[in-house]
Amino acid sequence: MKVLGTIGLAAVVALFLAGPTAMAAPAPVRLGTAANFAVLAGSTITNTGPTTINGDVGLDPGSAVTGFSSVTLNGSLHVADGVAQQAKSDLLTAYNDAAGRTPATVATELGGQTLAAGVYSSASGTFGLTGTLTLNAQGDPSAVFVFQAASTLITAPNSTVTLINGAQACNVVWQVGSSATLDTSTSFQGSILALTSITVNTGATLEGRALARNGAVTLDTNAITAPVCSTPTPSPTPTPTPSATPSPSATPSPTPSASATPRATPSATPRATATSTATPTRTASGSPRATSRPRATSRPRATSRPRATSSPGGPTALPRPSLTLPPTDTASPLAAAAARTQPILLMLLGIFLLALGLLMWRRRRDVDYS
Repeated sequence: MKVLGTIGLAAVVALFLAGPTAMAAPAPVRLGTAANFAVLAGSTITNTGPTTINGDVGLDPGSAVTGFSSVTLNGSLHVADGVAQQAKSDLLTAYNDAAGRTPATVATELGGQTLAAGVYSSASGTFGLTGTLTLNAQGDPSAVFVFQAASTLITAPNSTVTLINGAQACNVVWQVGSSATLDTSTSFQGSILALTSITVNTGATLEGRALARNGAVTLDTNAITAPVCSTPTPSPTPTPTPSATPSPSATPSPTPSASATPRATPSATPRATATSTATPTRTASGSPRATSRPRATSRPRATSRPRATSSPGGPTALPRPSLTLPPTDTASPLAAAAARTQPILLMLLGIFLLALGLLMWRRRRDVDYS
């Protein structure tokens, strides 16, 4: 519990030390159709000297507009018509919205201060500006600044409101409970929503609006521009351009050259014909003995010549086959007879060895028993 209490106390102290900059970002004050007007009044509009107005000018319910022969108006003039009436109605809604928000308290003198987005009022109920007031949006172009003056807003000559880090005049609203005065050569930012009247002295410039609900707006050689909020355009994400995929080139397939196809050449198959002729020979005993003389007769067949086939490089000569004669069979009838009787002799030898082994086994057994 002590740990939780310590954390809570630290949070409260941090909020207290942070002051007005720690407040939640306020929502914009919606002006409705009044946003189209640079100057809007209830009773009269008076001008002296060359004045430039960028935006509409409206008056309702009054009808007296004077000194406008020297005004350069880049907009429309609406006097006691339906457009002016609707703008006055929307102005009332916006005024009540700005006045009804919960503010943070700052010094009455705004000169020399730097404020972040928020809603501000003073303990005295009035605001004065001598020097420079800096409004810091901290990189947020939609940051909103609302100032509540229960009574008056008065600037000294050559005073300035400076916007930094993305702050925009369209998001700055001055709600004034009675009248506002911008003194000579003041450079002011934001829309002034006054209950009674607004006076803009000689040479003062206003990037904003002079909107008076019930009273007059008085001008003298001024430049007034109704601001328009600029929405930051996100940088387009570059789309990677696919690189051209090279098409595989046709790979020439090798053309097979005509190769020599050897034809089967029948080899000479000699036929051996053994002819045995018995010739009687007399021996000393007088008995004739037959002597066989085998004759080997081999007639080789002629071997056909292979044909030379043509190739891309020219005709290819094939080797000439040589004639090979098989050896002459000189086997005698005695060797053939020995070959036929060899298995019989091996079998008899095996039987003899088996009988001999049994005999020796019996003798050894008889010796062991005795």
